Amino acid sequence: MKTVNHWIGGKTVEGATGAYGPVYNPATGAQDTQVALASVEEVDAAVATAKEAFRSWGTVSLSKRTAILYKYRELLDAHRDEIAELITAEHGKVHSDALGEVARGLEIVELACGIAEKLKGELSTQVSTGVDVSSIRQPLGVVAGITPFNFPAMVPLWMFPVAIACGNTFVLKPSEKDPSASRRLAELATEAGLPDGVLNVVHGDKVAVDRLLEHPDIAAVSFVGSTPIAKYIQSRAIEHGKRVQALGGAKNHMLVLPDADLDFAADNAINAAYGSAGERCMAVSVVVAVGDIGDDLVKKIADRAAKLRIGPGNDPASEMGPLITKEHRDKVAGYVHGAAAQGAEVVVDGTGYSVEGHEDGFFIGVSLLDKVPTTADAYRDEIFGPVLCVVRAESYDEAIELINSSKWGNGTAIFTRDGGAARRFQLEVEAGMVGVNVPIPVPVGYHSFGGWKDSLFGDHHIYGNDGVHFYTRGKVVTTRWPEPSEEVGINLGFPKNH
Repeated sequence: MKTVNHWIGGKTVEGATGAYGPVYNPATGAQDTQVALASVEEVDAAVATAKEAFRSWGTVSLSKRTAILYKYRELLDAHRDEIAELITAEHGKVHSDALGEVARGLEIVELACGIAEKLKGELSTQVSTGVDVSSIRQPLGVVAGITPFNFPAMVPLWMFPVAIACGNTFVLKPSEKDPSASRRLAELATEAGLPDGVLNVVHGDKVAVDRLLEHPDIAAVSFVGSTPIAKYIQSRAIEHGKRVQALGGAKNHMLVLPDADLDFAADNAINAAYGSAGERCMAVSVVVAVGDIGDDLVKKIADRAAKLRIGPGNDPASEMGPLITKEHRDKVAGYVHGAAAQGAEVVVDGTGYSVEGHEDGFFIGVSLLDKVPTTADAYRDEIFGPVLCVVRAESYDEAIELINSSKWGNGTAIFTRDGGAARRFQLEVEAGMVGVNVPIPVPVGYHSFGGWKDSLFGDHHIYGNDGVHFYTRGKVVTTRWPEPSEEVGINLGFPKNH
């Protein structure tokens, strides 16, 4: 059986506790990998290594840092198929989707390659007689990232390239459900020339997470995952004096106005709801159909859903793969089973789905629920699976009120041909990321990703300018070089500019 061990100080470090977690192939249901689970002492060793590495890395020139990042970008590009195969084997998503994940992660590496522009300071000369003032940004020290199972390569790449480009060292705790991709990312970073100890990977469960949150030598923690855990991460990290950016869950709405192209909207609803088997925090979970278009739109979505090809992620014919675990599959199915009793119409029931030759895999079909009450569990909860709810609204105003009443505010979209309505929507909707005829509005690397309300805990979004600010702290330097003959004299009053 394959064992995924820690990566500390630029080399493999075997787990010392004898505790291992199972890693399954979701397409077969078989366990062919195990991952070492770190103890408190092993986490401490990784942090100590990162702290020692910061002594030199924090002073390395920007040109040397970016040279390593450029090389890293080349290696990731050369190995993108290999990384995608690791993702498919442990997460289950189809290979094309895994390749897209790697590509979006590469965008952030490219952002980090241009870190010199992002770290430019400011200078004001002669603010007072002979006095100049400059503002600079400096690294924090050792920072940590705790990342989810659904994007085992992309989300780590949202974090550590920017952090290390800014001069920090990094300890990554990826999901123990699919750990191989992040481990490979670290190996390639070392191959690119990243000094030992700058990027470390420790695998583990809550023991490792809690130690990262309380360790006195970690200055900041980044997290992406569910809302309950994001709240926990924020409170524990702040309790121990750390900066925190914790991105939580979502229930993303797609508003379809009567003037929209319904075929275009149905295609996008399918893609955004069922891509990656719905295991995306930016998946469309709810379509809000306005006016009398609901029946036609639901029929178009249902017709398309019936034609989707579900199968192993390494089969080129597959458009959707399995869910991550058997337990999660059963939980998702439970929402569909209970929907009718709570007032929803089950148009497509994907539960009980199996793939020939892969009967033990964690497969589920796509489900479509219509006329879903806002009191139903399928509407209220983040399902994180291939279940799309449709709710009806009589008007735009009713629809925007419904969307804004959600406790989440991650992403949302409007489908319309009306520019005025779209502009009104982008200003009125309470969400951090908005798409206009774009169902999954994940920002490009030089803008920042993050939601509002229960979708974000902390002051900063991730990557982009917010990411640079999160991983650095500002310093203002006031400078005066008096002339040799200048006399200052004694003056106990508060300094005044003159």
